[in-house]
Amino acid sequence: MPTVNELLADESVAHAISLEKYKVGVVRRIIALLNRSDSQLVEELGRALERLPAESFTVERLETLLDQVRQINASAYAQITQALQADLTELSGYEVTWQRKLLEATIPEPVLVRFPLVRISAEQVYAAAMARPFQGRLLRDWAKTIEADRMVKVRNAVRTGYLEGKTTDQIIRSVRGTRTAGYADGFLERPRQDLATIIRSAVSHTAAIARENLYQANSDVIEAEDWTSTLDTKTSEPCRIRDKLPFEVGTHKPIGHTVPWLQGPGRLHFNCRSTSSPRTKSWRELGIPIDEMTDKQRTSMDGTVPVETNYSQWLERQSSARQIEVLGPTRYQMYKDGKSLESFYSPTGEWLSIEQLKERDAKAFAKMGA
Repeated sequence: MPTVNELLADESVAHAISLEKYKVGVVRRIIALLNRSDSQLVEELGRALERLPAESFTVERLETLLDQVRQINASAYAQITQALQADLTELSGYEVTWQRKLLEATIPEPVLVRFPLVRISAEQVYAAAMARPFQGRLLRDWAKTIEADRMVKVRNAVRTGYLEGKTTDQIIRSVRGTRTAGYADGFLERPRQDLATIIRSAVSHTAAIARENLYQANSDVIEAEDWTSTLDTKTSEPCRIRDKLPFEVGTHKPIGHTVPWLQGPGRLHFNCRSTSSPRTKSWRELGIPIDEMTDKQRTSMDGTVPVETNYSQWLERQSSARQIEVLGPTRYQMYKDGKSLESFYSPTGEWLSIEQLKERDAKAFAKMGA
């Protein structure tokens, strides 16, 4: 029978996979809102360009004529922000409730009787998520940044078009893109991709806040958060080295290692797919008398660390082609020559460059020669 911590780890991974699917739905829904504004923006841009003959083009006049385009752009992002906030509000409630129910369904009853779980409200989670920055900015600031960047790209496309002597239709196509390419070859495509990245990161950020706040509120039962990275070739360098590493609840201090938590799983970088799973204390650590638990409950609540495959073990089982894809040809050869995956990182979890690895090896050889 699996232990409590094994069940928590398994269910956390399964839930993280579901969260990735949820992100796809949110991205599609909100990008659709942006796409619907494109037609209106491009139509207004065409009218503005008709009022700006090439012979009378000046930057100052362009800024004036693009005022209505700017308003359409601002309105689109206001609608997008409102829609995303609604999704994140709903997610806050769902995520904190799911995490609490998982703990309630997994932890033995004698433990819950002595240590009833502290509840965290959806409002608390959402407020904390909105008040804490991810990747250096709050969500509202990211929305403003993307809105401004989109307008800059439109303005630059028009300026470049006039300088190159393009027609109005050619400038419009450069902004929106072509139908044959699904409008993915225009200047408006990059802001779409940027928005999708922010949406995915905002969902991960909110889910992480829900987990962390609930775990911290119940730190009398939960003693650690175990970092769990997605095991595939897309896993980032910072997430590879952190896979399965434990951290203290609340403080997130490393337990038995020196790799820092930084922003944490799901927020370590844009599009981070890592998550964390709670690890409970044993019934002995909780001070529960042995006669209050059945043999089955004592076995399941023994505080054992789940035996799982970490990234290094996963990589070792992969084909040479996949190992090259992950490590690159130079590190792959070093890996085949006996270097471990961990040797490609500094003690604090930094992914070392090839030059740094060579320098470190040179110092080691020199020290041996001495």
